[in-house]
Amino acid sequence: MTDREPLLDPLLDPAAMRKQYRAAGLDERNLATHPMDQFAGWFEDAARAALHGTLYEPNAMVVSTTDATGRPSSRTVLMKQFDTDGFVFYTNYDSRKGRDLAENPYVSLLFPWHPIARQVIVTGIARRTGRDETTAYFRTRPHGSQLGAWASAQSTVVASRAELDAAYADLEARYPEGEQVPVPPHWGGFRVAPETVEFWQGRQNRLHDRLRYVCEPAGTWRVERLSP
Repeated sequence: MTDREPLLDPLLDPAAMRKQYRAAGLDERNLATHPMDQFAGWFEDAARAALHGTLYEPNAMVVSTTDATGRPSSRTVLMKQFDTDGFVFYTNYDSRKGRDLAENPYVSLLFPWHPIARQVIVTGIARRTGRDETTAYFRTRPHGSQLGAWASAQSTVVASRAELDAAYADLEARYPEGEQVPVPPHWGGFRVAPETVEFWQGRQNRLHDRLRYVCEPAGTWRVERLSP
């Protein structure tokens, strides 16, 4: 890329791309006592924005993990539940993130709600959900998604799209619509118990509001303001 001419069109030049945030600020006095209650309020705002077509998939989050050697990787997954115990997502346990979390359970989550100038950044520890909880969620998935959990050896190299489609077709013949699909033993959930939860609100002149909840040893939460 170094030998290319600089982009002159400001519509295409990343250095020329700027958005001036004008959203209302985030004040400590207006925060909920527990970060998951604060998240619930912000998630409702994001979900309503999605209903109006302003935001796409409010439950999409970037999950960042590291392997045993400290090499990081990130991917977008869908959060499927949250409560006072944390955030839940489901995956193939043999995938790269599944293997990473087996070696190092520390994880970071990022909810990138750019259209409403908000982000939520979480650090915490991921633990597998119980099989009963996993099974209950698996039964709510569309039939095609249940088959997909079997068809894909997630994160492994596949020779072609045709090979993947053939694996799915075989499963579709074995488990037609209306027939119960067994839960794959290599598939299940992770619950991320938060240790810190940062609420980021975009403001003018890049002087954003960043308020971070930090879990104390006694289980209480303190709030600190971070410099933008």
